[in-house]
Amino acid sequence: MLNPLAQDLNDILKNTAVDTLFSKLGKRMFFPKGIIMQSGEAKRSATVANGTIGMTVINGSPAILPSIQKSIPSLNAQELVAYAPTAGNEELRALWKNHIIAKNPLLASKAISLPTVVPGLTAGIAYAADLFCDETKPLLVPYPSWDNYALVIETRCGAELHQFPLFDGNSLNISGLEKAVNDEATKYGSVRLLLNFPQNPSGYSPTHKEIEKICSIIKNTAEHDAKLLIICDDAYFGLNYEPEVEKQSLFAHIADIHENVLAVKIDGPTKEDFAWGFRCGFMTFGCKNYTKEQYNALEKKLMGLIRATVSCSSTPAQSLLLRTEENQEDKAQRAAFRAVLEKRYRAVRNFVNTHTSPVLTPLPFNSGYFMSFHVEKTDAEDLRKKLLAEKGIGTIAIDSSTLRIAFSSIDEKKITAVYAAIYETALQIAC
Repeated sequence: MLNPLAQDLNDILKNTAVDTLFSKLGKRMFFPKGIIMQSGEAKRSATVANGTIGMTVINGSPAILPSIQKSIPSLNAQELVAYAPTAGNEELRALWKNHIIAKNPLLASKAISLPTVVPGLTAGIAYAADLFCDETKPLLVPYPSWDNYALVIETRCGAELHQFPLFDGNSLNISGLEKAVNDEATKYGSVRLLLNFPQNPSGYSPTHKEIEKICSIIKNTAEHDAKLLIICDDAYFGLNYEPEVEKQSLFAHIADIHENVLAVKIDGPTKEDFAWGFRCGFMTFGCKNYTKEQYNALEKKLMGLIRATVSCSSTPAQSLLLRTEENQEDKAQRAAFRAVLEKRYRAVRNFVNTHTSPVLTPLPFNSGYFMSFHVEKTDAEDLRKKLLAEKGIGTIAIDSSTLRIAFSSIDEKKITAVYAAIYETALQIAC
């Protein structure tokens, strides 16, 4: 069944030449009224605070590492306009692998693939879907989730998106995850699971104990002969604010957990290195007892997809990233930007811990760029519109009961006033 937005576009084009020419994908495609559209509205009308943007904004401008700012004029022709290899700059790929291992010491003794450069993390997710999902192979993700998963998996790929509740009260829904994984394994004989930590839109990352339980579910399922694909969407990796949060990626724990488990890490400098517009990401594979030849075969499959879509990823982005990663002085600036984010997180945490609302219940959050409210007694979209129109505050309605706020883009000094306005408006609209 077509999405109503796609049907509306098809109706506009009905009985024209393009109506006959469309492929099945062409018929299915539409632009969602989701985060991007809502962010566009906020850009025009959020005069007080724009909590829609998944960026670190300081005094109205995106944060930028000094080495990136300084390096742009000095790029030579090879670094600026030459084609990059399909799989990416070899030096950068090797450097990023070392970068991953340094941040995930568990990987030091594990054989993983050389990361392949892809044109952004969204592209990495789309390529994973192309390789492993279709009409008979669904993808399992928690709920609520980033709206683009549905567009990539259901609309573009033509596969089903299966969901389970992410939380059980104030904790990760481990029993729900286990049931969902078991149901997929029983019905299909295989499982395709995407986990995104820190999670968008909730801003939650698992604790050490929760990671152990997730790994136990994965291993137990594999030992019962099901084949599992575990996609680790690590877009916000490393931005943790509480001591109990597991510091290493789930990928580091499962890269060699069982021969029946293929782990895929999708990451990049987008959030880790404050380079959102670079559109440069990485895909890394891990599977127990995989040989270099087998990893090369997977890489060639991925390279085929890259070649068939964008040919190669951006050369300037890779060149700048290579210079940045080699610049030791930037470590202090990264730490400073992350300290800004943590202070904003602490301000939000302090507010929600000291205020209650009959309308808004904060979902568990401890990391990343965002936090979300479960909205009762009204519709999240109605609340979003009222906040934007009457308070000049931009937020995102993920669905009818989930309102997301990107504290990453709100100055610390504004947070108390912004959240007070959100609570006040929610109460007004519900009464």
